[in-house]
Amino acid sequence: MTLFDKLTQERRARLTAEQRLEQRTRERDQALAQVDAIRAELHSLRQRGRTSALEEAQRAAEVQTLQHRARAEAENAQRHATQAERRLWDSINTIRDGFAVFNSQQQLVIANQAYLGVFSGIPEVQIGISYRRLVEILVHEERVQLDGISREGWIAAMLSRWDAEEIEPMLLTFTRGDTARIYDRRARGGDIVSLVRDITESQRHAAELDDARQRAEAANRAKSAFLANMSHEIRTPMNGVVGMAELLCDTSLSDEQRLYAETIRSSGEALLNIINDVLDFSKIEADKLTLHPEPFDLERCIHEVLILLQAGARKRRIDLLMDYDLFLPTRFMADPGRMRQVMTNLIGNAVKFTQDGHVLIRVVGMEEGEAACRVTVTVEDTGIGIAPEHVERIFGEFAQVDEQANRKFEGTGLGLAITRRLIELMGGQIWVESELGKGSCFGFALTLPLAEAGEPFTHAPIRLDHVMAVDDNVINRTILDRQLAAQGLRVTMAGTAQAALDLFASGAGEGVDLLITDHEMPGLDGLDLVLKLRAAGHAVPVILLSSSPAVLRDHPAIGELRAILQKPLLRHDLVRQLHLLSAPDAPPVPRPVAVLPPPPHAPGRRMRILAAEDNRTNRLVFSKMIDGLAVDLTFAEDGVQAVEAFRDRKPDLIFMDISMPGMDGRAATREIRQMPGGAQVPIVALTAHAMEGDRDDILAAGLDHVMTKPLKKPLLMEMIQRYHPEGACPVAAPLERLA
Repeated sequence: MTLFDKLTQERRARLTAEQRLEQRTRERDQALAQVDAIRAELHSLRQRGRTSALEEAQRAAEVQTLQHRARAEAENAQRHATQAERRLWDSINTIRDGFAVFNSQQQLVIANQAYLGVFSGIPEVQIGISYRRLVEILVHEERVQLDGISREGWIAAMLSRWDAEEIEPMLLTFTRGDTARIYDRRARGGDIVSLVRDITESQRHAAELDDARQRAEAANRAKSAFLANMSHEIRTPMNGVVGMAELLCDTSLSDEQRLYAETIRSSGEALLNIINDVLDFSKIEADKLTLHPEPFDLERCIHEVLILLQAGARKRRIDLLMDYDLFLPTRFMADPGRMRQVMTNLIGNAVKFTQDGHVLIRVVGMEEGEAACRVTVTVEDTGIGIAPEHVERIFGEFAQVDEQANRKFEGTGLGLAITRRLIELMGGQIWVESELGKGSCFGFALTLPLAEAGEPFTHAPIRLDHVMAVDDNVINRTILDRQLAAQGLRVTMAGTAQAALDLFASGAGEGVDLLITDHEMPGLDGLDLVLKLRAAGHAVPVILLSSSPAVLRDHPAIGELRAILQKPLLRHDLVRQLHLLSAPDAPPVPRPVAVLPPPPHAPGRRMRILAAEDNRTNRLVFSKMIDGLAVDLTFAEDGVQAVEAFRDRKPDLIFMDISMPGMDGRAATREIRQMPGGAQVPIVALTAHAMEGDRDDILAAGLDHVMTKPLKKPLLMEMIQRYHPEGACPVAAPLERLA
């Protein structure tokens, strides 16, 4: 209960007592008036001789009884009023806050002990003393801190404060060590009620909270600095581990040696995934993770993730399938990196917990207005499933279902928690449905703005009529049937290569304009089917669907194929092939050849590359990754050498490490940008810094791109090809791709 509540309650009790006293006083006055009337009546009767002595005695007794009753009631009312007043003052005096009332002449009317406590030992301070004199006593007796203000100035300020219509609260610090906030309020009749609230404890608590906040912020900064430093320190040697293991896998090795090398590489990448999960989770917890929407292709994003996970799925003979709504646009506005992270977590989790069967990604949606779609993505698997009692906590931090069946699957337990946070940050919802032993279905729904459509395919219209599709997977056959039928084609489906051969043998294959066949099937595979068809005299064009096209280079049936398309199949790739096959002069697709260095007589100068890197192992990894390319490579071991090397060699492309002794990569970039030709040269950062804001800080220093360690050879090759100068000889023979 607050002070004002207590005062209101006690005042009501006093008013009640005063009203009772007033009522009893009126009753007493009425009784006395009755006594006077009776006396007058007795006197009148006595004069007329019409009353007896007995009647007079009775009337006198009645008068006396009324007098006693009125006196008793008046005394009782007075006692209640006094008791209520005493309770009021007892309550006022027990509270820590000071309370006082001044009349219209600014003289003290009432005050409790808390208010008078600061004036203890000064006899002059009594009821009736003026407010001005109280202020003067505070100053001259040094009972209050003036905070550098003169005595006269402080007294004048305190007096002028009471002259305002609305008296503003103020703080007073007393020399005895406590602090109070003064509230003064005008009452009816010109009185001023003053409340002195002790805020010493609240200020102490506020100071403790501020100190705790500063310590927490310092701890958070220290944690962020620690994570950033550890990320950098771990990524630097991991660049050597993963990079050298990747290079080792590209050499001639025995089966045992290749197993060891691939184990080193996969273990290093698993460690990097753990580091990335911890960094992402720390950024989410600190509300430092931001999204950067830009146009991207959702279907291609999912396809890239599936291709990335294809190798691991193929080892366990798991089919990775994608069913993208035929009428749903593919280009949206979102953060491509975070969307790819979500898909990698969900699909990777499905592959991880599936030992046999398939993982199917379905994408459906509907329009929401003219410029957005509500997109729903589900990832279904035929894995081990989740028990009902564990479904609720599956999206929790560090949550892994701790069962014997799951203990062989390693991980941080952060992937799904990060995925949930990312989806919520994008404004969507995520859920899971699962049945133990039969598989799981993770799904999420997002409203995504539409991006501008990509360049339309402008080839000739499709002139095919009848297509035969061969696939042993019923889901794949269903998806392929829908995609072909949507192009207006008549489709015949076969579940095995032998079934397709039987259809051709029976004459049902006559009039088939195109055969689309899966590669890996039980019994006869797709390539064997092609050879048997050619041996039987059937010249139908064939498109092969394969999850690993690179291993098919030396098969004798390759030359009989129109195209090899990567599984899972992109609609755009399929439609493009249908258009190309419809062209009357469509040439056969050449066989793929390996990437080879350019011949010695290739015209033009060699591309000049400068790499600034202080770590010897990282220099070795970099040089081996581009070994065999037609480039002139120069190394600099710090920023000063990089600036000198740029002045002397004028490179076409610079790869700049950020953290180097002496002059770091940022400073070296700023120096180069000021030199002749330095503003035009592309500079790519090589960094182990992966915390939020690192990329923006690096780009702000004048660099063009950021590549995070450990380096990936395909990304390195792509960057070199992007900035290959005109007039220079090719760095490598182009890879001829099927279709």
